[in-house]
Order: sequence, then structure tokens, then C-alpha cells
Amino acid sequence: MSTHFLIPKHELLTKEESQQVLERFHASPSQLPYVLVTDPLAKEVGAKPGDFIRITRRSETAGSSVYYRYVVEN
Repeated sequence: MSTHFLIPKHELLTKEESQQVLERFHASPSQLPYVLVTDPLAKEVGAKPGDFIRITRRSETAGSSVYYRYVVEN
């Protein structure tokens, strides 16, 4: 995993965690922002189309913020 300070932490979610995210936001996968399966960090975490990635970014004002991305093909 990349350790450069400008690259936020990327984590592959389990199927259970993915389902919890969808329930929490009352959304379907197509309603979440996409990340391509060819993205370098998606490749690094071993993501496949249909997976979800949690991205945790550090922020000076908020401390940290969490984003979710749905992995899609090109």
C-alpha cells in the first residue's frame, strides 16, 4: 500500500461492510461515486468490479473524512 503522505488510505470493504454502507445511505451501488478497476490504488488493494473501497482522507479542519467508491470496469 502506498505510504506517501498525499495519498489517502484505501481499504477494500467486505460484502457485509458494503451492504451496511448501502443501507446507511439508502442507496444502490450505481448511486455512489465510481472508481475504475484500472485505478492504481484500486489495483493495489485488489479491487474487482462490484467491490467497494473506503477512502479515509486527513483534513486540517475536520480531522478525517471517509468516502466510499464503487469499483467499475472501464
